[in-house]
Amino acid sequence: MSDPAAAGPASLLFIAGIGAGSACLGQLLELLLPRLLPRLSGRGTAGPRIATAAATFGLASLLAWRFGAAAELPAYLVLAVAGVQLARIDLIHHLLPNRLVLPLLGAGLLLLSFAAAVTGGAAELLRGVAGGATMFVLYLVLALTSRNGLGMGDVKLAAPLGLYLGYLGWSQLFYGGALGFVAGGIVSLIVVLKNRGNKPKEVAYGPAMLGAGLAVILVIH
Repeated sequence: MSDPAAAGPASLLFIAGIGAGSACLGQLLELLLPRLLPRLSGRGTAGPRIATAAATFGLASLLAWRFGAAAELPAYLVLAVAGVQLARIDLIHHLLPNRLVLPLLGAGLLLLSFAAAVTGGAAELLRGVAGGATMFVLYLVLALTSRNGLGMGDVKLAAPLGLYLGYLGWSQLFYGGALGFVAGGIVSLIVVLKNRGNKPKEVAYGPAMLGAGLAVILVIH
């Protein structure tokens, strides 16, 4: 895996181009979602569309700065593009659809396998697969044994997040998984306080999991 600090800073043009291209891909995905998921049909207003485009641009630009032109960059850009859409859907519909989560896992495996082949990072790929399995099992146990509102969508999302985090290292996997769970608990507490102690049946944990995972990917090298 390449070290962006050792390779030198990516140019502003490269970073802006990656951000703009990813934002366009995110908007294209948003336009296709009603066909992939008819239950989510209906055009959103301009405000949320601009917000998701801006979030995708910002995340993709930061990832371009983090990875530079490394072979791993396309995989993590897919995580950013799909992650923003998944967070938006979960916030609005309390849903993490299989038609987005499972392709995210498949694309991650494919693109990280390519990166591992280019860089000779078979160990990193195996660690990523182990990380995905570990986070999936952990979240499954939590969902089955606790009453904290975790759903099967959150459990399935844990698999690709564990893959992406584990590929980078065990520390990233630990901190990303732990921070995601803590952030989800804080969100749940805020919702309870907002509803005067009445906890709703569904809490959107997806945005907290994705935000924590991406933050760890960007910060911990």
